[in-house]
Amino acid sequence: MKHITSRDNPLFKELLKLVGSPRQRHKSGQTLLDGAHLLESYRAAGGQPQALLVTSAGLLDAEVARLLEQFPAVPQILLDDALFAQLSELKTPSGILAQITVPAPAIMPAESRFALLLEDIQDPGNLGSMLRSAAAAGCDAVFLSRGCADAWSPKVLRAAMGGHFAHAMSLHEQVDLLAVAAMFEGQTYAASLAGRTSLYDCELRGKTAFAIGNEGAGLSGGLLTACQPFIIPMPGQVESLNAAAAAAICLFEAVRQRR
Repeated sequence: MKHITSRDNPLFKELLKLVGSPRQRHKSGQTLLDGAHLLESYRAAGGQPQALLVTSAGLLDAEVARLLEQFPAVPQILLDDALFAQLSELKTPSGILAQITVPAPAIMPAESRFALLLEDIQDPGNLGSMLRSAAAAGCDAVFLSRGCADAWSPKVLRAAMGGHFAHAMSLHEQVDLLAVAAMFEGQTYAASLAGRTSLYDCELRGKTAFAIGNEGAGLSGGLLTACQPFIIPMPGQVESLNAAAAAAICLFEAVRQRR
C-alpha cells in the first residue's frame, strides 16, 4: 500500500483541488466520497472507485476493512492523519475516502416518467436533501439549472446520503430548464405561492415533473409560464416552506397517488 506523507505529493494536490474546486470537479469529471456510507451506496450501485484513501485508524475499523476487501483491484493509499483531515470536512474523520468518476446521466427529458427540475438551488444542504427525496420517491431524473450548487460537492454528497447513486436516477447539471420542460412528454408542474390550484387536486399518476425554485426568489417567470402552477396548502401562519420540504411534499404526493 502506497503511503503519502507530504502535502507536496502530486496526487494529494490533485485530490485537494477536487475537494475545493467545482471547476476542477467538472473539468476532471471526478469527485471524492467521504465515509463508508457513501462508498457503500456507490458500491451497491455498481460503482468502481479510481482510488481508495485511508488512515491508519481506518484500517483498524471493521466497516472500512470490509469495504477495502470489496475492491481488491482498486489502488489503496495510506494518508497521514493531517493530510486526510485536509480532504475531509467531517469533524470526526471517517477514515476512508474514495476518488470516483462522476456517473454520466442516462435518462433524457423525453424518456423520463418522473422528474424533478431545480432552479438556482444554492444551498448545498437543501440540494442534497432534494436529491435524497427524489431518490426515495423513485424519480428517474433530476435536472439542475446553471445557478444550482455543485451537485457533486462534498457538502451536497453528504446531505444526500447516497441519493446520487439511486438506481435508475439520472442527474443532469448545468441544463436549460425551459428546454427540459419543452421536451418532457408529461405534465410539468411548478410550485408557486401564486398558484391557484392545490397540489392535492393535481393529477400526478401519469408522467410528471415538478419544478422547484430558488430558496428566496422562487421560480423564474419563464419557467412558471412553461409549467402548470400549483400551491401547497398551508393552513398554518407561515409565508412559505423551505425549498427542500416543498420538494419532498410534492414528490410524495405523487407517490401517494400512484399507490
